[in-house]
Amino acid sequence: MNRQVDVVVVAYKDRLTRFGFEYLGYFFKQYGVRVEVVYGEELKDAYQELVGDLLAIVTIFTGKLYGMRSRKKKQLVQGFKKLLEEVEKND
Repeated sequence: MNRQVDVVVVAYKDRLTRFGFEYLGYFFKQYGVRVEVVYGEELKDAYQELVGDLLAIVTIFTGKLYGMRSRKKKQLVQGFKKLLEEVEKND
């Protein structure tokens, strides 16, 4: 946004983003930044592209879901430990 970059170079299109490449390209273009993809990719039909996008979305949300569960578990364990400490102090 500060116009410090002229070109963004990526090896493959999906290394910049799993989906929405065109939106990022449009965003960069508004600031005069070119996106260069070094290695092209195989041409995919609409079905293959849709399946790839859906898999990427599921992967992202699965990671977030398991991350939230892990955080909630840690919070639960910490809360339980605090409760046990308070009970022991009151006995």
